[in-house]
Amino acid sequence: MANEQVFIGSIDQGTTSTRFIIYDKQAQPIGSHQVEFSQSCPQAGWVEHDPVEILESVKICIAKAIDKATANGHNVDNGLKAIGITNQRETTVVWSKSTGVALYNAIVWMDVRTSSICRKLEKELSGGKTHFLESCGLPISTYFSALKLLWLLENVDAVKDAVKKGDALFGTIDSWLIWNLTGGVDNGVHVTDVSNASRTMLMSLKTLDWDGSTLETLKIPKEILPKIVSNAEVIGHVGKGWLIPGIPISGCLGDQHAAMLGQSCRKGEAKSTYGTGAFILLNTGEEAIQSTHGLLTTLAFKLGKDAPTNYALEGSIAIAGAAVQWLRDSLGIISSASEIEDLASKVDSTGGVYFVPAFNGLFAPWWRDDARGVCIGITRFTNKSHIARAVLESMCFQVKDVLDSMHKDAGEKGEIKNEKGQFLLRVDGGATVNNTLMQIQADLLGSPVVRPADIETTALGAAYAAGLAVGVWTEEEIFSNGERMKKDTTFNPVLNEELRKKKVASWCKAVERTFDLADLSI
Repeated sequence: MANEQVFIGSIDQGTTSTRFIIYDKQAQPIGSHQVEFSQSCPQAGWVEHDPVEILESVKICIAKAIDKATANGHNVDNGLKAIGITNQRETTVVWSKSTGVALYNAIVWMDVRTSSICRKLEKELSGGKTHFLESCGLPISTYFSALKLLWLLENVDAVKDAVKKGDALFGTIDSWLIWNLTGGVDNGVHVTDVSNASRTMLMSLKTLDWDGSTLETLKIPKEILPKIVSNAEVIGHVGKGWLIPGIPISGCLGDQHAAMLGQSCRKGEAKSTYGTGAFILLNTGEEAIQSTHGLLTTLAFKLGKDAPTNYALEGSIAIAGAAVQWLRDSLGIISSASEIEDLASKVDSTGGVYFVPAFNGLFAPWWRDDARGVCIGITRFTNKSHIARAVLESMCFQVKDVLDSMHKDAGEKGEIKNEKGQFLLRVDGGATVNNTLMQIQADLLGSPVVRPADIETTALGAAYAAGLAVGVWTEEEIFSNGERMKKDTTFNPVLNEELRKKKVASWCKAVERTFDLADLSI
């Protein structure tokens, strides 16, 4: 395949924006476009997206990215071989099979409206919060799609009616996009991939199929669920009405699994993606490790129908970059997200201020949906630079909490270390352009942090999966990343061990102060 004639497209549908990136055979981006879309918060703790707006954002991004690549002299029309999809996980949509209309807004992964359903299930089921853990690797939590689906089935008449008539289809955002891309009402393909399915609470980690006993317990009809496929296979072809009809859709992964593939994480390697939230995954190879330290057991990836399954331990942090947006949009301390680095760099410490962004509770490893945000240690000395630095530190402390739990679960044998015996954390996502944040992360971990030259590894992972399925790349090419690593930036820790321990102890005190605050009077 001539280099200039081989391209793979990647739809990266995230929580706050959508992008489409076109890669050449060397996995270099040759055209991209990004569109932000609206966030709807109809009640406290509720977060929704308009599924039609998401579809429109994908259409715009594809058109604009192709225009840009073509303007730069690339013949995308003839060279595009396949597209991959990566998406915000757990976000849940139910739509009509006969009309294609979404029957309610998409309920977003961070939405906590299902907390009462969670409490009810915990009381009723023998294993309480961990009732489904052995099957799906996940605790009962507002985070996962099954609970959002239960809420829709209980509260939205249009959903109830469509299920009764056999006209309802359930899916996460990948399913919604693929169904519409492949023809929708006419002949849309109703699928999800193993990584997205592993986040619903409904898939068995052993069989990689919907778990019958879980569906029975939750009274979820199997016929509304999509078929589960691997991460790298031809799923279907783009239908009429799209700019790229006939192009195979041959890769699909949830965003964090895609980032892991984009970072070429083998068994024993971990990555942290810093976006709206932060998500840390450690590839545990073909073994699904049950966590005893508050982590989730999930899929890493399965690169083909008959390929081995790689599992992962995951820690999810609800609020990372979203805390910076809060400083900008709600407090007005900064006017753009990029300003936080300059502001935080004006001081060399937080002056004893600790900020815990438990806006909608805490995810791993705490799993406390009764937690609420706190900012402690404030004195007359405190200024906005201290607050800004404390916000950056809060992201890094949360990542450290998760990695500490991973080290305990996976043990020494489960990690690859460098020649100095240090565990390397690979990082990606928009916030990693902030050098101050990355240095704080290395200091609080006491180990190196490695940032790739191209930080958009989520889109790259989806492109890799799609390209692998149609023969553009081999697994060896994807995982032998020596050339790419020469362009990486490494942040080494400089903070002394004694101060690191003191700061971690103070952080733990601050986290404990967030518990049991959900019912504070208004």
